Amino acid sequence: MKNVQLLALIRSLKKTAREKDAEIWNTIADSLAKPRSTRIVVNLSRVNRHAQKGQTIAIAGKVLGSGTIDHPITVAAFAFSPTAEKKIKKAKGKCLTLAELMEKNAKGSNVKIVG
Repeated sequence: MKNVQLLALIRSLKKTAREKDAEIWNTIADSLAKPRSTRIVVNLSRVNRHAQKGQTIAIAGKVLGSGTIDHPITVAAFAFSPTAEKKIKKAKGKCLTLAELMEKNAKGSNVKIVG
């Protein structure tokens, strides 16, 4: 069975990439289009290692709560585990869906892809 929300997100990402000439959304859409078994899963410890304070991170997959986060960042992902979401918010960060990030920053400027 196909995930209707996922397919709609992929279409929306590709459309925005074309309209705004922002290759970052194509990269994320291509990653999300892969089979679930090869989809990206990232622990907070990796996010913490690769993100600077105040930076915006995009993850084309799921964020898991293993590890700690010690500075505020904005993380946009397809899905978050409840633990990851709680830890990011506790560090004064923000959790966004990829669609929300795309609405806020259609050009994809200053967004780093982790995963």
